[in-house]
Amino acid sequence: MIDHPQVINERVPNAPYFQPLVEPSVGTALSPDDWPQNKHLPLLFQPLKVGPITLKNRIIVAPMCMYSCEQDGSEAGVLTPFHLVHLGAFAARGAALTMVEATSVLPNGRLSPNDSGLWSDRQAQSLRQIFSFIRTQGSVPAIQLGHGGRKTSTLAPWLDTSTIKPHLKSHVATNGDAGGWTDNVMAPSAVAYNDETFPHPREMSDNDIAELKDAFKAAVKRADEAGAEVIELHCAHGYLMHSFLSPLSNKRTDQYGGSLENRMRLPLEILKSMRELVPKTKGLWMRISASDWWPEGEQDDKGEWISWGIEQSKIFVKEAIKLGVDLVDCSSGGNTPRQKISVGPGYQVPFAEQIRHSLSDDEKIPISAVGLITNGPQAEEILQTGKADVICAAREFLRDPALVLSWAQELGVVVNTPVQYQRAYTRMMVKHDEREPVKQH
Repeated sequence: MIDHPQVINERVPNAPYFQPLVEPSVGTALSPDDWPQNKHLPLLFQPLKVGPITLKNRIIVAPMCMYSCEQDGSEAGVLTPFHLVHLGAFAARGAALTMVEATSVLPNGRLSPNDSGLWSDRQAQSLRQIFSFIRTQGSVPAIQLGHGGRKTSTLAPWLDTSTIKPHLKSHVATNGDAGGWTDNVMAPSAVAYNDETFPHPREMSDNDIAELKDAFKAAVKRADEAGAEVIELHCAHGYLMHSFLSPLSNKRTDQYGGSLENRMRLPLEILKSMRELVPKTKGLWMRISASDWWPEGEQDDKGEWISWGIEQSKIFVKEAIKLGVDLVDCSSGGNTPRQKISVGPGYQVPFAEQIRHSLSDDEKIPISAVGLITNGPQAEEILQTGKADVICAAREFLRDPALVLSWAQELGVVVNTPVQYQRAYTRMMVKHDEREPVKQH
């Protein structure tokens, strides 16, 4: 009688349903002992420790609004099976971290009536399955929390009447059938993003600010209990935290306006409360707009701050690091329709580079770059030249959910693939020694 080794299709431990075990997880570079072409591994596929978590590679999924939640009733702001499939596709194909879209801590903080929220237990319940699936794929489940401020009560992009009927030029989701809340849009000051096409906000009162702080605390607790391993504060793109930071949108004369110290006060207070609630075993991240791209610059000829820019961002990041932020993701713009952006490949990367190089050895944390990073060699060059530590991608993931595997093939790296899809990656999973050139596919 011949003894055959037992062959078992092992399952992911502790998963609520059967998932084939993939070790190491998808997107992880395989050992150079077995795959000689991995002997000189690109930084993009080297693991990185970020605070208490470890990324298996340096490619993460940026938060991307899908405008696909119910707008009212008990299911308002609740993620759906669409979001599970949408986010799960990235996690299953090797993303090191998969972040849920910008999620509002209050109903009036949604960009549109169909955005994600986390002010109720029902919303938290919808996140549990998504976080659980992301985790079973070996990706880190994460969520971005924020409030849209003066850019809320607007339409989903495909409903924007300025694209359907250009002469109307309106982004507003009105009260009633459109599900908006134009009577409850709030901001640091009563200054609209655009007088003609966006809602007119009211200036936040002390009670509004207190309610906002409590809402962030409640949302952080819900996110933690639902299984998020990283929670990110959204301080970018002209939304509420960014609009407090910028003198273009913050005209307050109290402790939250005027000086740089005052304009930073509310975001830093919220960060501090988040760090106190996020367990030490989990990460606290922050996304910023490093510049308003204001045509007149960041300072006037007297040296006074007139817009938000890279020099203030450096100071803000240093203060955030003191409070325990583990990573800063550097984006830009979104706070004024007069912004003048020089768009091109990697156009926002210089902001990440400047912030990264402004940090002392004691302050150093990983810095992430985003913005028209479209291929593996470009991403690797950003890391190799010390411009950033992590690459954050959004539209490229929408175009190619298997972006991690595609960039691995571009760079000649052998990474593990989903066992269910391995037959589609036979060209990558071919051994060769260092004398043979890496084939690009």
